[in-house]
Amino acid sequence: MPEPPVVVVADPIDPAALEALAAGPCRLVDASGVPSELDGHLAAAWGLIVRSRTKVTAELIAKAPRLGLVARAGVGLDNVDLEAARARGIRVLNVPQAATTSVAELSVALYLLLVRQLLPSIGSVRAGRWDRSTRGHELAGRTVGFVGYGRIAREVARRLRPFGARAIAYDPYVRSTDDGTALLPLDRLLAEADLVSVHAALTPENRHLLDAAAFARMRPGSYLVNVARGALVDERALLEALRGGRLAGAALDVFEVEPPTRRELLDDPRVIATPHLGASTEEAQRRAGTEVVAEVLKVLAERRGAVPAPAGDGR
Repeated sequence: MPEPPVVVVADPIDPAALEALAAGPCRLVDASGVPSELDGHLAAAWGLIVRSRTKVTAELIAKAPRLGLVARAGVGLDNVDLEAARARGIRVLNVPQAATTSVAELSVALYLLLVRQLLPSIGSVRAGRWDRSTRGHELAGRTVGFVGYGRIAREVARRLRPFGARAIAYDPYVRSTDDGTALLPLDRLLAEADLVSVHAALTPENRHLLDAAAFARMRPGSYLVNVARGALVDERALLEALRGGRLAGAALDVFEVEPPTRRELLDDPRVIATPHLGASTEEAQRRAGTEVVAEVLKVLAERRGAVPAPAGDGR
């Protein structure tokens, strides 16, 4: 009887998802606790489950001669060398819907922090002051411009409606919307939006999509929020736009280099910086683990010519 395929879990996933995988037609190797030992498991690995920590490079793929599947418990695939995987015939999958709610909620939270200018007030109370001077604005009546209008941006737009905010979007891959959001050219969106919210996937073509020229087109006193990928924003140009007064503030959950190294941006009082935690809620990680394991079990069932049992409803 042939040995069951080995599935190596390189990054931590939900314990219940691990249990479901261990009960499947494979041999589970949980290497998430000691990253330095991952290389020792690659020679036998048929499947590899990662989140963000592990980079599935061409070098890593070369160490795994039996590898047939790479599964990411998350949204993007930018930590996987897709060309190297394709050259080897390795199947690559992810679970982009798992973090939708968490990232959408973080986006709205960042909007409110920026527009109401809440951080200075929070800091002043902590410092023992009681400054009740008027600052900030309402989100009602503001125009939020989405750069990228996929699943997450649409969920953010849905959450904005009760606030009375207007949504517009730029996305060269979207032809129409069913929620009333107007699709505009990027230049026009930048000129109309009070708050520009970045939700695009990173491609070689759109690196630094928001550069000095883009910031010059934004409305004076507007805001930038990036919860997508850091390299979509030219951080040097952003810093100059803040220093020059073009932008009133920015909230960044992602950076060109992570952890970020541009201290002058992090130290700017108009910048809210968070450590790429859009998907870092217990609910999102539970869904990501459950859904990625369900996908792996489907592929295993396909190999055996069987129909897999449900691995959970992902809630």
